[in-house]
Amino acid sequence: MYGSLEVMSNKKNSNSTIYYKIIMIISLLFCILWVSFINTKPFSDFQYYYNLSVQIANGGSWGNTYTSVGYCIILGGIFKLFGASVLKAKIFNIVLAFLNNFIFYRLLKKLDIDEKRMKIVFTIFAFFPNNIFYTSVLGTEILFTTMLLLVTNVYFGNFKYKYILLGVLTGVITIIKPFFMVFAFAVFLVELLKEKKFLHSLKCSLTIFVVSAICIAPWIYRNTKMMGQYTYVSNNDGIVLYINNNSENTFGRWMAAADVKDSLVKKEEYKKANMTEKNHMLKKEANKWIKAHPKEFLVLGTKRLVNTYFLGDDIGYSTYGSGLSSQTKFKMVVKSTILKNIFFIPAIIYILLYSIFILYKIIKRQTETLNKFNLYITVIFYMFTTIYFVTEGQARYAFPLIFIIIYFWFYIVKYLVLLFKEFIK
Repeated sequence: MYGSLEVMSNKKNSNSTIYYKIIMIISLLFCILWVSFINTKPFSDFQYYYNLSVQIANGGSWGNTYTSVGYCIILGGIFKLFGASVLKAKIFNIVLAFLNNFIFYRLLKKLDIDEKRMKIVFTIFAFFPNNIFYTSVLGTEILFTTMLLLVTNVYFGNFKYKYILLGVLTGVITIIKPFFMVFAFAVFLVELLKEKKFLHSLKCSLTIFVVSAICIAPWIYRNTKMMGQYTYVSNNDGIVLYINNNSENTFGRWMAAADVKDSLVKKEEYKKANMTEKNHMLKKEANKWIKAHPKEFLVLGTKRLVNTYFLGDDIGYSTYGSGLSSQTKFKMVVKSTILKNIFFIPAIIYILLYSIFILYKIIKRQTETLNKFNLYITVIFYMFTTIYFVTEGQARYAFPLIFIIIYFWFYIVKYLVLLFKEFIK
């Protein structure tokens, strides 16, 4: 009898595994078809990333500290092995998209959720349009998402020397996105609330921070030596703050630095300064404006979040230069925005409600009863949201959070279905 039950259980698990494999293969085919039929051309930041990657592959300079180059270093390594071309960069994105699906699957397996919910969440993630059409965009988004999913997978795994490994991964991700060092503080909050052990939480977060600092130290040394003064991973944060926090920026989006009133970039002292000095000057001006215009800053911050979480114009990046008509592109943006809001609005409402629940648990000193994964992704969501509120809002910045949005979206939809069933009884 027990043998029969074991055979039935193994068969059930095998069938379940086959389902996920089929979904991953179909999603992979969609990515291949998208890249094959939509011949996107890189432009703006994406053209810069591509050119720098080719330069690195050919033995040239690894950037001038203007922006983070982790993506370019890795893509440059791909180009070094297989030769440089836009198509090969897109193939690399397809591989990453497949890895994202696989890592997300492994993460879901670690969580205490039923099979039905796991299948729904995973299937939506695998076929979420952004996860498919971003394969033609030569930007940091897909690689960054791969690393974020990987670091989350490690955090919820039972790895030996887990926090040291998290530190290494955090260091690597910081070369891709300089703000990611904040992850160490996010872990501190999660551990403190869940475990209620201050020294344990501090030890975990400090391990991540110190190891990641050691990992990025060679890059900081390289930048510092190049500039002749201490220079962090990149010098991009100053210009981002400056162009997004000024009286001429009314939409909370990118604008040319030269269009700022009495623009700093037009002054001789700025033109003569090196990259690090320019970065300090820009941050100083931006912080001065924020302090003098707190109300305007809050309004712009809100607009930045709207741009990030509720607009779907990022599909334009994946159709640029493809030959599609303006009317077709406009329709795609409208449909992308509608679909995005179908998931993002309910999920963010749930996150806000869950945040109130967390505060209630903190007041009652019962945070140890919180679901650790839900707590973790809530903290991660606020980590990103805070950064976007202060710096810049673009639809593509929401890309790494899609797995969080879909996961929480299921919660609120499930509750609404239950309420509806109770109502019609």
